[in-house]
Amino acid sequence: MTAGEIIWQPSEDFLQNSNVSRLMRRVGIDDPKELIRRSTSDTEWFWETIMDDMEIEWYRKFDRVMDMSEGFPWTKWFIGGEINIVQNCLDRHAAGDRRDRTALIWEGDDGEVRSFTYGEVSFEVSRLANAMSAQGLGPGDSAGIYMPMVPETVFALFACFKIGVAAIPIFSAFGSGALAARLRDADTRLLFTADYGIRRGKIAPIKPRAEEAVDEVDSVKRIVILSREGKPVSLRDDREVAWENFVSGQSGECRTVPLPAESTSLILHTSGTTGKPKGTVHTHAGCLAEMTNNVFYACDLRDSDLFFWFTDIGWMMGPWEMIGVQCLGGTYLIYEGVPNHPEPDRLWKTLVRHGVTTLGISPTAIRLLIGAGDKWVDRHDLSTLRVLGSTGEPWDPESFMWYFGKVGGGRCPVINCSGGTELAGCLLSPLPVQPMKTCSLGGPALGKDVDVYDDDGHPVRGGIGHLVCKNPCPSMTKGFLNDPDRYLDTYFSRWPDVW
Repeated sequence: MTAGEIIWQPSEDFLQNSNVSRLMRRVGIDDPKELIRRSTSDTEWFWETIMDDMEIEWYRKFDRVMDMSEGFPWTKWFIGGEINIVQNCLDRHAAGDRRDRTALIWEGDDGEVRSFTYGEVSFEVSRLANAMSAQGLGPGDSAGIYMPMVPETVFALFACFKIGVAAIPIFSAFGSGALAARLRDADTRLLFTADYGIRRGKIAPIKPRAEEAVDEVDSVKRIVILSREGKPVSLRDDREVAWENFVSGQSGECRTVPLPAESTSLILHTSGTTGKPKGTVHTHAGCLAEMTNNVFYACDLRDSDLFFWFTDIGWMMGPWEMIGVQCLGGTYLIYEGVPNHPEPDRLWKTLVRHGVTTLGISPTAIRLLIGAGDKWVDRHDLSTLRVLGSTGEPWDPESFMWYFGKVGGGRCPVINCSGGTELAGCLLSPLPVQPMKTCSLGGPALGKDVDVYDDDGHPVRGGIGHLVCKNPCPSMTKGFLNDPDRYLDTYFSRWPDVW
């Protein structure tokens, strides 16, 4: 293998049957490069076209795709439109022919497996949403989710969306100080948490850190505590309530609230390199547009697929997977544990047990698994895999080729994408109808007019520079929560109207 060598060519199946090839036929474009060029040069055409192609449903169709009257940093999207993530990701499937289709499969650290149909997820989400409404929560409020990767975490996320509450997913291993800072930043009124998680077969307490945090945040009036294994939960004061008591007596039906397209759905915090967490603000329409775009066209989710991105709810890829797959009526797996417990082949066993077809993972996790030796992956038949994905950090060639060759058998494209929490999606990404090279990020993701500039703001090729985006997209953060100046300084201070 030499630098720049093509290692994978799209099969006839990808060329004819992939979602992006079907989109190309729909718009009369033969070359993927031309599709990318038009998607980045004709922004309004692209986003209106794919929102229709992805069958995004509106309570009220938008009057205009975008409004840049206040400048690039403050672009508004889908003007006049009313929408809700839950209508697209849950309601329409639960009310239709996908009601009894499996939406979610969960595997716990101890090997326990639970699965839920779209109808069952809708029931649990509605009960939780009704309980939240009974507390007076609605549009303009926010709720924290400080939980392990269990099904109830998914229910909490979509319950927030259903009634217009902004969800704040937070990694459950964060300390109380990090949790308090995120809750305080959003003036959070309710916190979902758990007594503990399970990691490497051991109990990992969560509730004590949650209690320390809320003692520092006056806005939190209710703490809903899940018992990870169904054991009684000790309650400290009248702010705390056990999960089962919180939803007890609530109806399994709940009206989904129609919301303006720009309504906040998620507040995702990123510390960046400057210490204080930055609260990135994402909308209902923006998340549906970008996350579904990535899952549908880049990762090529099809009806027969089982999607599994090895992630946590506190990382952007958790909500990304949940929203993107459920919008398309697909099935996905979430996992509580680590990839190498109780033995180094735990991940490979999980893929085989469930028949996973799409695997997404970070380079660090792959390097960890490589260290155990090839024998642990060689003993498993991973032939169900069809697409591989990765994000989070750069690859080294050796680890990338191990992932491509040893895990994917050289059959599967590696959809290696790069974007960020601030974008809730990809700036760079290959498409599965294009040849691929080792470690490649492909090029501009669909709808992203990206370039590389030198220090003087001139395009540079074959050297190191600054990755920039020259046009807005629907999922770009609506500033930083309570800190618009920091947002402008972070993204727009070097070159005007260039992200």
